Amino acid sequence: MGRYTGPTDRLSRREGVNLMLKGIRSVNGKSERRLDTPPGQHNWRRGRLSDYGVRLREKQKVKRYYGVRNKQFMNYYHKAASIKGNTGAVLLSLLERRLDNVVYKLGMAPSRPAARQTVAHGHVYVNGRRVNIASYQVSVGDKLSVKPSERSQKLIRDRLEEMGEPRLQNWLTLDMSQLIGEVVALPTRDDVMLPVEENFIVEFCSR
Repeated sequence: MGRYTGPTDRLSRREGVNLMLKGIRSVNGKSERRLDTPPGQHNWRRGRLSDYGVRLREKQKVKRYYGVRNKQFMNYYHKAASIKGNTGAVLLSLLERRLDNVVYKLGMAPSRPAARQTVAHGHVYVNGRRVNIASYQVSVGDKLSVKPSERSQKLIRDRLEEMGEPRLQNWLTLDMSQLIGEVVALPTRDDVMLPVEENFIVEFCSR
């Protein structure tokens, strides 16, 4: 199955939470009000979910938030399960360390889909080398810079000016003048800006 190309608001309404798929444009009164109304023309209401349904929805919520397909998500889960520690927290940390997510959180793109495109088009360098794979896992000490071309530099500067200086989390820093971001620590569970019960995801994936 390929990537989803339909209306992004529909995904947020399906999960009942703002997935920020349009970045700053996701934050408006109309979008927030519609979260209580599931998608579909028959205006159906959410009924009581089974235990299976509750766990499935938590998994779908995270999968759509980070923009990964089901096979990718399961690969992240199996990797997290093989790492010592709380599997749910490790899973979320791995997803946070995706290059497209880091570009988004540095304010170099208005949304994760836009960040994914920015990476794919070769505008982002990691430690001085171009990386065009959105799922690339950053590590502590990695430095992200912008391609040294007038077009790329202007694109990122215009975005930063439009959105304003980003409110960075503790595991990231950004030099606005040089357009260089750095990963100074690993993201923690508290850095995940999505209400989710990760233990339900672990229970679902470990069936």
